[in-house]
Amino acid sequence: GAERYFTRWYKPDVKGRPCEDFCVLQHSNRRICVITLAEAHPLLRSGKTIKNINYQISANCSRLQNKVSGKSKRTCLFIFQMQGAQFLTELAPLCRISSSDGEEYTIYSCIRGRLIEVNENILSNPALLQEKPSTEGYIAVVLPKFEESKSITQGLLTQKEYEEVLLKRRGSAS
Repeated sequence: GAERYFTRWYKPDVKGRPCEDFCVLQHSNRRICVITLAEAHPLLRSGKTIKNINYQISANCSRLQNKVSGKSKRTCLFIFQMQGAQFLTELAPLCRISSSDGEEYTIYSCIRGRLIEVNENILSNPALLQEKPSTEGYIAVVLPKFEESKSITQGLLTQKEYEEVLLKRRGSAS
């Protein structure tokens, strides 16, 4: 389903951190975007074990406290009527993930918009994040403002452009 209905966009080396890449899955006929880890993210390629996922961003901000209300919020047909969703900038942290080797990774939104939901299933089953990052292991769902929906992919890479980045990385590593 993800390949059929979603276009993949990539944000490599977020905040200058090598290989900390994210993927934004943009739905084909709606503005909705799903934030996931890109294939080259260290949590996916290094065989690391996830120890903890924390949606508590600061003392006053928990993504788990995001409460969206409005007509048809689940189907996103009338999502413009929603209220209470947290607004995110491109570099707004969504969660922090700790691995068993002591590394901590901050996962960022990569796009501007309203936080529709976070994936609470990965809290009880963190392996989903690594086993099915584009489906059940997603991080969050974000809805860009209608007037920004066409421009949200500026600064993101297409699948082909991202593959070129990965080839360059491999070339410089050898």
